[in-house]
Amino acid sequence: MSHLPIYIGCAGWSVGREQAAAFPVEGTHLQRYGSQLNCVEINSSFYRPHRHQTYARWAESVPQAFRFCVKIPKRITHELRLVNCEQPLDEFLGQCCGLGGRLGGLLVQLPPSLVFDDAIAESFFRALKAQYSGAVILEPRHESWVDAASLLMEYRITQAAVDPSRISTDSSPVGAPEVQYWRLHGSPRIYYSAYDQPYLKNLANQLRLAAAEGVTVWCIFDNTASGAAMRNALELSTCHLPLNIRDTP
Repeated sequence: MSHLPIYIGCAGWSVGREQAAAFPVEGTHLQRYGSQLNCVEINSSFYRPHRHQTYARWAESVPQAFRFCVKIPKRITHELRLVNCEQPLDEFLGQCCGLGGRLGGLLVQLPPSLVFDDAIAESFFRALKAQYSGAVILEPRHESWVDAASLLMEYRITQAAVDPSRISTDSSPVGAPEVQYWRLHGSPRIYYSAYDQPYLKNLANQLRLAAAEGVTVWCIFDNTASGAAMRNALELSTCHLPLNIRDTP
């Protein structure tokens, strides 16, 4: 039985036909998903708002140890580009706080065209941290964000490790050391390709070592287009890194 703070899941909780046999027959997709995996990344929040009551219902559908990471809306990251976004940020946080203690983090995925600006980034991080004290994960996709390292440390922001890599500093987690967050999109074909067993074994070793040092570790598979994400998440969590998900801290 593992008590390491390791969370393994997918970007979304749809249970496809290919992996259905690994899950209970009864229950909603989320209830079935939550019986086998211990976290999920909510990406739908990027495109549209969800009511506070909807988040609360989702929280009630999963085991106590289960955690959600919620993606910040594109209105904030892609349209306002982190500028003058206090009101939509307040609205978003008011919604997703319906998850209560099962809210494990927020994901800030930036557009590839967004160049790092120290003043804009600091203003945004300050506003966000003033309202939310939990884990914040940043996925920048413009090379200029390599200059944000000191700011990430100051505001306790974790930069995600991403595959395929988008910038020169995202092949491994950087920023606030207390959290590691891996976003695996599939490679060589992004969103489609499955990861092979040697890759998963090596990944499991990295996650285990980080957790043994007291780091809270997340691993999210986003290679969802062909159903590979669910297969890889199950392989990692059952074969390479067995977890008792109800006992995960």
